[in-house]
Amino acid sequence: MPNSRSDKNDFIEKITLIIEENISNEQFGVSELADSIGMSRSNLLRKVKKHTDLSVSQFIRNIRLKLAKELLEDTSFTVSEISYKVGFGSPSYFIKCFGDLYGYPPGETTKMEPEEVIPEVHDKKAMNAKGWLKWALIGVLVVVVGYLISISGVFESETSTAAKTKPAKKSIAVLPFINDSNDSSNVYFINGLMESTLNNLQKIEDLRVISRTSVEKYRRNLKTTPEIAKELDVTYLIEGSGQKIGNQILLNIQLIEAATDNHLWSKQYKNNTEDVFSLQAEVAKNIAEEIQVIITPEEVHRIEKKPTNDLVAYDLFLQGLDLLNKPTPENLEKSIPLFSKAIQQDQEFARAYAAIAIAYYLLDEGKAEKEFSDSINYYSDQAMFYDSKLPQSLIAKALFYMEHYEYELAVPYFEKSLEVSPNNDLVLVFLVDLYVNHLPNSEKYLEYALKGLEVDIVAAYDSATASYSYLHISNAFIQAGFVDEAEKYIDRSLEYFPGNLYSEYLKAYILYAKNKDLNELKDLLLATFDKDKSRLDILQEVAKAYYYLGDYQTSYIYYKKFTELREAYNLEIYNSENAKIAYVFDRVGEKELSEKYLEKFKSDADNMQSIYKHYNLAVYYSFKGETEKAIDHLKLFSEEDNFHFWTILFTPIEPLVENVKKHPDYKKVFSLLEKKFRQNHKRIEASLNAKGLL
Repeated sequence: MPNSRSDKNDFIEKITLIIEENISNEQFGVSELADSIGMSRSNLLRKVKKHTDLSVSQFIRNIRLKLAKELLEDTSFTVSEISYKVGFGSPSYFIKCFGDLYGYPPGETTKMEPEEVIPEVHDKKAMNAKGWLKWALIGVLVVVVGYLISISGVFESETSTAAKTKPAKKSIAVLPFINDSNDSSNVYFINGLMESTLNNLQKIEDLRVISRTSVEKYRRNLKTTPEIAKELDVTYLIEGSGQKIGNQILLNIQLIEAATDNHLWSKQYKNNTEDVFSLQAEVAKNIAEEIQVIITPEEVHRIEKKPTNDLVAYDLFLQGLDLLNKPTPENLEKSIPLFSKAIQQDQEFARAYAAIAIAYYLLDEGKAEKEFSDSINYYSDQAMFYDSKLPQSLIAKALFYMEHYEYELAVPYFEKSLEVSPNNDLVLVFLVDLYVNHLPNSEKYLEYALKGLEVDIVAAYDSATASYSYLHISNAFIQAGFVDEAEKYIDRSLEYFPGNLYSEYLKAYILYAKNKDLNELKDLLLATFDKDKSRLDILQEVAKAYYYLGDYQTSYIYYKKFTELREAYNLEIYNSENAKIAYVFDRVGEKELSEKYLEKFKSDADNMQSIYKHYNLAVYYSFKGETEKAIDHLKLFSEEDNFHFWTILFTPIEPLVENVKKHPDYKKVFSLLEKKFRQNHKRIEASLNAKGLL
């Protein structure tokens, strides 16, 4: 009868020997091991799992790390040298994996006492009793601590943010590269080198990378490095200069420690244009290695992937990209023929297809009648066909759905692009817009707005743009019920631009959330309206304040003016206010107009795709006195998630729901809404803390 234990040992020894023979080959993985041993991939996976309780990739990685530890103990090689010798293309990723397995960094290996070394490796049963007990106790401790953290999140929401927040990521800004050539026609090429450096660094999840738009203002700025670093809130800066003469590229890169202005590292790259892609990848990997951020093998692969093999196509693409990055209608129109010529050179150039789709979307953006929908569809599909994992391909496809108002279909493409390019500011801008304007979701709105704030630095913009950025953040916070944070950011918004009336009237509502003083709310809104009486948005807010106060005669004066102007200008705005308008008109005797606005509100509610559909229908039926229908819709609304804080804040004083409040089930349903909002608020707070965003 065969000895199963012997068979197991023979199998493990055999595959271990094969891995050791290929130890320095980073590309040697599951498929290569299966081929070498003459097994199918699936059979290899099952057998390794059965014998070691590890996946094949984990088993291979552990063999690499075991040999690395032996080399560290017995040789004078550096950590970086050993990482390459055992098949890790990224020293930072090697350091992470080594620490995960052994519990200490590779540089500490020679300092470890024998009993401190974590028991090895693929056969868990081989651990001695002392070692097993030590790690079992640590495992129990981790579980207990995790449980205590979880229940503290449920019962105590005022825990110090600092205690819950992850350590800040290392951060870097790539300043605009300088063209050293006398030939100004090469500027687009040097800009392209800067863009590629930025894009490659943006693919590293372990690094916070400032957006191109945030650094652009420093192209001709005479501020010192520490001043720039403070404004951008970064730990490192990259400065670059270069020239292209014929087919020769000369590129100088400097890495600067921002706070001290110390030049930590510099390198001059001399390459032929045919080596431009390896140059771009080398620059990004060198920078990441110098600042010791973790780069996963997948990220290395994305960085090293060539966009095209045709240098003429790439040169045309860079010319178009230089225009696309300054997206005036004229520049967008000029960029498209350049991208088209690039595609003629290389018909599989996914990045060029995506660029055309994006350019057409930007040309169509804001137009009532879309002109380029078919073109966006074609070019985004071509981009996806040739490279479905390229961030720009995914963005282009998402924009096709945005063009057709199919917002839910756009989301997975944006989110997938953010997975492969975690610092992509363009994606964050679109996701914020989606979750505030089209798919209301307070949690996602706040998460993406805060992530956007990390890479799109407010201080780098003019005061008005900075003000609106902080307005967005404040609005996201208040919708999720973070009153103090909302007030902090709205104050910053008004510091940058006191004339931002959007911020002024949002602050009025934030103060109401704090003080519950309707008269204060009304007075603040009136003061804001006095500054610009052409603002229909503020006009209806003033009307609303009087409505909540129960002063329907004064509310009618403002609502009547609002509706007249809205209709005179043929505007479809603030239709969600039609129920309030109907209520006020009814109270002052304008029955016919009241019915008109109420039925318009009902029609909009019936066709609504938003989470507020059933809330609005509950409001309608309550006003009509049909309380059973009203409570049924309110119960359906209570099944929704991520509704705004305003729902909880204003429903108790909402005149439109007075009838349904008399229903015996109302208090129970509203208590459920309050409970769900509090739970969501705590969950959002915990999630943002875990992601280091609070």
